[in-house]
Amino acid sequence: MRTPDTPPMTDIGLDHYWMPFTSNRYFQQHPKMITQAKGAYFTLSDGRRVFDCLSALWTTALGHGDPRITEAARKQLDTVDYSPPFQLTNPWAHKLANRIAAMAPEDLNRVFFTNSGSESIDTAMKIALAYHRTRGEAGRTRFIGRERGYHGVGFGGISVGGMVGNRKMFSSLMLPGVDHLSHTHNPKEMAFSQGQPAWGAHLADELERMVALHDASNIAAVIVEPIAGSTGVLVPPVGYLERLREICTKHGILLIFDEVIGGFGRFGANFSCQRLGVTPDLITFAKQITNGVVPMGGVIAREQIYQAFMNGPEHAIEFAHGYTYSGHPLAAAVGNAVLDIIEQDDLIARSRALEPVLQESFHALKGQGGITDIRNFGLAAAIDLEPIPGKPGLRGMRVLEEGINQGMLFRVSGDTVAVGPPFISTPDELRLMGETLGKVVHAVPAA
Repeated sequence: MRTPDTPPMTDIGLDHYWMPFTSNRYFQQHPKMITQAKGAYFTLSDGRRVFDCLSALWTTALGHGDPRITEAARKQLDTVDYSPPFQLTNPWAHKLANRIAAMAPEDLNRVFFTNSGSESIDTAMKIALAYHRTRGEAGRTRFIGRERGYHGVGFGGISVGGMVGNRKMFSSLMLPGVDHLSHTHNPKEMAFSQGQPAWGAHLADELERMVALHDASNIAAVIVEPIAGSTGVLVPPVGYLERLREICTKHGILLIFDEVIGGFGRFGANFSCQRLGVTPDLITFAKQITNGVVPMGGVIAREQIYQAFMNGPEHAIEFAHGYTYSGHPLAAAVGNAVLDIIEQDDLIARSRALEPVLQESFHALKGQGGITDIRNFGLAAAIDLEPIPGKPGLRGMRVLEEGINQGMLFRVSGDTVAVGPPFISTPDELRLMGETLGKVVHAVPAA
């Protein structure tokens, strides 16, 4: 249903907006525009109502249009709309930093605010480089990422990331001194896993080979997503992250966990590292901290990392880095409201309770033609589709279109379909999502 303030599609030109991560020419022929969002549903311009299967982009787990968030934003705009972040601050940013630090594991208690996941990754990389330099180990400049990893779209993030499609056009300006671990997804050994696969912990030992190749004195940090989201919910094998932690500690290498998707409840804990029982040295976050309402991100650092910078004259800037919108008062106010709602409504426990429902509904599709793998962890799951010969990604696009026709907005990346539904979803909605996905895969042409 179109609201009075929404212009009809016929009045909106589609020629000037260069859409991100979109098949723009395809979109021109098949435009889809969201005109309303409420609860766990979007309404499109043609009136169709669709279930938000991925919480927008792993972002709106509290659902859309919560009046408590709206009121917090309105109140903040009436109080302080913007405050400069350099040499001054605002109380809402400090309050939010205190609360995030209390949610983080162990002594990760220093929060540096950014505006997105991409900025958070580049910030964490700069912190790692500068940390080693302040300690007299300026030679530690090498980073190790992982194949199939996604760490945003800054040059730092795509350099340590391992998604070929994101890297190939910008290869000439990739950061030097970056290497990549093999990814952990082996369908032959772990297809149709429920939760963490039992096979694959030994893959972490490849890091020892890289240490031997480059020497530990040259390596600043290893960066991985504990659970890789953008390449299709790749769940770490049992013992894999523990082994990475062990090797990094042994050689004085910082371990960075990209929790842009995993932060604030998606995997049944404050951060996925707590659910998985492995503590890194730096955590990046974004997305769910403001429920997608206002851009915001950040890095959480161990106390000892922060203290390493606190030297020299007291009037000197210890870390020459930051953004115009770091700790923006509107974003901070919304972030505080989001954490209030998570606590008041016990949404992380609700996320954990919905996990078996999602697992059952997705793994019920095992054996259906066209589905080659199913995997899940927390309130996230994915299936791999058998590609159409010679036309990779086409089957996935058809699933996206038919899913909308049947009331479900699935997230499709190539021929992988991923879901991460809102925490406010009902068990029946998750069951219907799984049933509908099965019908959609069966309905779309396989050639």
